[in-house]
Amino acid sequence: MSSLLYLLGRAAFRARRRVLVSWLAALVLLLGGAALLSNGTDNTFSIPGTESQEAQDALARTFPQVSGTSAQLVAVAPKGTDVHDPAFQSAVESAAAAIAKIPQVTSASSPYSGPSTGNIAADGSAVIVPIQLSVAQTAVLPSTSDAIQKAGSDLEAALPKGSQVAVGGQLFSQTVAGISVTELLGIVVAFAVLIATFASVIAASLPLITALLGAGLSLSLIFAATHWLTIASTTPLLALMLGLAVGIDYALFIISRHQEQLKHGMTPEESAARAVATAGSAVVFAAVTVIIALVGLSVAGIPFLTTMGVAAALAVTIAVLISMTLTPALLGFAGMRVVAKRFRITAAKTAPPVTHPIAGFWVRLVTRVPFLTVILVVALLGLVALPAATLRLALPDAGSLDEHEPARIAYDLIAEHFGPGYNGPLIATGSVIGSTDPVGLMNDLGAELKTVPGVAAVPLSTPNESGDTGIAQVVPTGAPDSAATQELVAKLRSMHDHFQREYGIDLSITGYTAAGIDISARLGRALLPFALLVVGLSLVLLAIVFRSIVVPVTAALGYLLSIGAAFGVTSLVFMNGWLAGPLGVAHVGSVISFMPIIVMGVLFGLAMDYEVFLASRMREEHILGADTKDSVHRGFQGSAKVVTAAAVIMFAVFAAFIPGGDAQIQPIALGLAVGVAVDAFVVRMTLIPAVLVLFGRATWWMPRSWDRALPVLDIEGEGVQAELDAAGWPGPGTVYALAADGARAGGSGALDALVPPGGAIVVTGPGHTALALAIAGRAPLTAGRMKVDGLLLPVRRSSVRARAGVARLDRATDPVAAGGEAGGGRRAVVVVSGGVGVVGEERQRLAEELQRVADTGVAVVLAATVPEGVAGLLPVVVGARATAEAPALDAASLEAPAADAPIPETPIADAATPDSPTAEGAATEAPATEAPTREAPATDAPTAEAPIPHADPAHPRHAQPQPSTPDERGDDASLDSHLPS
Repeated sequence: MSSLLYLLGRAAFRARRRVLVSWLAALVLLLGGAALLSNGTDNTFSIPGTESQEAQDALARTFPQVSGTSAQLVAVAPKGTDVHDPAFQSAVESAAAAIAKIPQVTSASSPYSGPSTGNIAADGSAVIVPIQLSVAQTAVLPSTSDAIQKAGSDLEAALPKGSQVAVGGQLFSQTVAGISVTELLGIVVAFAVLIATFASVIAASLPLITALLGAGLSLSLIFAATHWLTIASTTPLLALMLGLAVGIDYALFIISRHQEQLKHGMTPEESAARAVATAGSAVVFAAVTVIIALVGLSVAGIPFLTTMGVAAALAVTIAVLISMTLTPALLGFAGMRVVAKRFRITAAKTAPPVTHPIAGFWVRLVTRVPFLTVILVVALLGLVALPAATLRLALPDAGSLDEHEPARIAYDLIAEHFGPGYNGPLIATGSVIGSTDPVGLMNDLGAELKTVPGVAAVPLSTPNESGDTGIAQVVPTGAPDSAATQELVAKLRSMHDHFQREYGIDLSITGYTAAGIDISARLGRALLPFALLVVGLSLVLLAIVFRSIVVPVTAALGYLLSIGAAFGVTSLVFMNGWLAGPLGVAHVGSVISFMPIIVMGVLFGLAMDYEVFLASRMREEHILGADTKDSVHRGFQGSAKVVTAAAVIMFAVFAAFIPGGDAQIQPIALGLAVGVAVDAFVVRMTLIPAVLVLFGRATWWMPRSWDRALPVLDIEGEGVQAELDAAGWPGPGTVYALAADGARAGGSGALDALVPPGGAIVVTGPGHTALALAIAGRAPLTAGRMKVDGLLLPVRRSSVRARAGVARLDRATDPVAAGGEAGGGRRAVVVVSGGVGVVGEERQRLAEELQRVADTGVAVVLAATVPEGVAGLLPVVVGARATAEAPALDAASLEAPAADAPIPETPIADAATPDSPTAEGAATEAPATEAPTREAPATDAPTAEAPIPHADPAHPRHAQPQPSTPDERGDDASLDSHLPS
């Protein structure tokens, strides 16, 4: 991946104008599409398969009069008076009649007559006018909502002085979330942090440009999608929050690496390409983890949550695409201006290392007594996480609105004069088609429902006009988001069989409050599977990256500590009211149902991001020879600055959405802000260094069997650096099908060889099969390096597989066909093993087939336990020449044995063994100064089989080549001509 990103970064740098114009054109097109297609957001929450949703769907068919949304008008009489005063009553009844005539309103019941007489407060201080609409909340016309609110204002003007009127209910329970000046403060703080980090206004501006562009693209796509999809108002806000945060951070990581390389004398173009290949690899890894976690929200089985997760994942995807393409393009426009002037004039190849005294002091402090650090951090975070046990989940209602909103005023007045349950009545419904007296049945049912503990009143219990469906409005004693109401819903549902026996009615509990309880329950049950998913994913991914057991296990446990702390602080604020005033929290008592699962998903990706950037630098120092403690100290100091800046920016962006924000986004923003701060500064930069030092050498240990089984994932650009180091090897302008330098696999010895196209080589001795398969990219190299058709192993192992064929003759039913098929297609090398069992005429045909393969320019690698196993199979390479250093062998000694004859001995030496760094050599080779060629022999010259020389380290063709240094290649050395597609 790093090699591809290198090429992508260089291409974007060179085509910077085209890249910039393309992204700007995409933004203009998507903005236009959003303006034309957007239907607005929809806060209708539903969960297919739940009792409340199924009952609501049934009511839409059988009792459409009550299937739409609803509203409530509450009128409070002046102190010392009663709602039964003639003037007051007359005005309320006139208002109810007027509201009933508003389009989309099916009924507005007077509290003084009919089935709504229960809507008069027990002390006569207030009345409620229930308003039923014929359509869902999202289908209500603005003119209808305005007319209902105007009717409330007109009523207040008509009532005696001192009366109070407010209109609320489900229709007005939610407001469309928007962007305020507070959110923009997060961007200002991010810009300040970027200036402090880069010491350059130009460099600090680039992450903001890319992040804002990405946010604009993702929001345009989301709003355009509302033409076809139901998208909640929280979705674009979440996408904006995430898009800004990760967009700034991803560009920060790449530009930070670019700055560092420029200061060491690298040219801007090469530096941009390498920054995308190295830091960009880690960015892609981090983005993929976030995307997987967000898409994993679908495990809850809730459509609106799945849509929210996919939309947020889309924002992250766009952010990483822009970081990989537009960031290097903008770096091309900026040139050397992203660094201080002193580095532009004297780009020092030996720039002094940057020291971070604060980071050094901190890491030494936390690792001085690592066990004590671990105990203190775990105890502290465990204590902070304790309040999370009291966290209550609920859907937002009018009680979550600002206290000055009309719907919130109505909510508070109803709770004061009637009780909190009147703000969230339940609907009990079922079929009564089998009853001969549906009215009497519903009266009896309503009377019994009043006796259920937790029921405050049953103001309505009636069948529909056709007498086949009945509904009962059940008012709980508790608030809609209270534990008492949740227990009442469970109690009523547990009485289902009783109502079935007594009244013959299949009773279901529905309504907005019941739906919210069902959604919260479904999300609560999804938390454990989702936690297992993200923790399991982190264990696997980090084990692949760091080849360690300690690192992934401690990273996953640290993530759980961060999540616990985030939930604990959120509970203190939204359940207990701590700092609720300064933070502008309008409602205390519950948080939105999907807050925990959203925070878990997003924080998982961010935590892995910080873990990768810190631990990878520590691992790099360890590989260079430092012991565990020194590697932790050096790696921490090398990465602490950029991780600190990234975490501060994330915190600022998330925290900006808290004060006075939307009730749906506030707890999510608080949880993410706290989670990022705790994870970055307490877990990753305090706990993890102490844990790694505590484990010592075991930190980087992994069982060999696991190491072999796990795939290799390069996220720090080690592969592209290796290819850059090997760009001039084995020599400039040379073409080899196979080049090996100290290559080992399995138990083999070291292989040093150069084989041109159409050449041949014999690999024998212990480990010959593993080494041969490594040449074909089917097995890992354990040491050294190798190039097959110009592709470096083990870096380009997957690409080598497509260019190297393998013929396991001992497993083939037709060895001759197997050899030909393995060398067919666009192969550069074919590996042949197991030929010792092919004898007689079949062996002769196999030799002819391998000769045909070699004549097409495919190099042939023959593997056997001993050289005699390939006798007679080695292709005759036209134009081959022996050298003075390599003894030529008599071709007659390699004649194929008869079918019944023993294989004769041969003077060929054994292949490399672990004790001997030699291997059977290459058959042919041209001088290093020019590409090898194959010329046909003269017609009168005898054709001889290519010699098989010993691989002598002193031999000029087999001496171990030294990788060219950057100085030897020049400052502009790149992979342009060394990364075949």
